[in-house]
Amino acid sequence: MRRNKRERQQMLVDTIADNPFVTDEELAEKFSVSIQTIRLDRLELSIPELRERIKNVAEKRFEDEVRSLPLDEVIGEIIHIELDNNAISILDVKSEHVFVRNRIARGHHLFAQANSLAVAVINDELALTAKANIQFTRSVMENERVIAKAKVTKIDKIAGRTFVEVNSFVNNELVFKGDFEMYRSQKTY
Repeated sequence: MRRNKRERQQMLVDTIADNPFVTDEELAEKFSVSIQTIRLDRLELSIPELRERIKNVAEKRFEDEVRSLPLDEVIGEIIHIELDNNAISILDVKSEHVFVRNRIARGHHLFAQANSLAVAVINDELALTAKANIQFTRSVMENERVIAKAKVTKIDKIAGRTFVEVNSFVNNELVFKGDFEMYRSQKTY
């Protein structure tokens, strides 16, 4: 059912308030309009694009929670974090992340997303990668969204090490997995 512009725009505002991570494509499908119409509505309503919304939400929610590095040094956008437990970040693969000739994402970007998430999830002022065992399970293409999920699997208080498993997905398909052994400065808790 088509709605008039005012109704659609109010529903757009409500939908984005409920889920700031919704894409223009998803909004266009939900309201049965073109992506361009959604973009024009957002512009008229001064609603930023998805990337900016994610960044704003992350900065507001996590600026006091991430201790081991500044949020702007995390590769991708953190959308969830529980220190010393788990975290999730999103990386939208753009032209600057891919090889020009085949549009495949350069591996160091996927590694950087996973590694910086492994650092960010640690509840310490200093966290460094001591060792990593990684595997790329499929190529990631330009314009795909990579969702990295980090989980702390073990904290060795005596050695001052934290073990973090990171799995990265595109549309629920595993594209990267890594086991990170992280050094932390606090040996006692």
